[in-house]
Amino acid sequence: MTRHDFLTVENVVLVLAIALCLLWTYQSVSAMSRNWELTERLTEEKKELELVSVEVDTAELENEYYRSEEYQELLARKYLDKKFKDEKMVVMPENSAEAKNKHVTAQKIIEEKDYTNFEKWMMYLFPNN
Repeated sequence: MTRHDFLTVENVVLVLAIALCLLWTYQSVSAMSRNWELTERLTEEKKELELVSVEVDTAELENEYYRSEEYQELLARKYLDKKFKDEKMVVMPENSAEAKNKHVTAQKIIEEKDYTNFEKWMMYLFPNN
């Protein structure tokens, strides 16, 4: 046997075994990767199906509401000025600027007061004082 005799039966079998192991590993990883992608896609499709299902249910409920007598009565009252017998309509005047700003100024006064940390603790511990 010479020093450079690499092409022996044992070496050929060893190279073939290593090649088969590498091929098997590559195919296994490839299959797992494909399964992962398909699982992710299936999950996304299920989420989308659930979303569409909720949208369909919502649309069905809206359609049911629009067909109801209550909605039709509201539309008749709003657009056709229909009303029940002996029913009277009361039109209220718009609020004055003073009435609209009444509660806003009270809130501003409360917000403008800057309490110290001690005062905040006292108000927290003893709210009635």
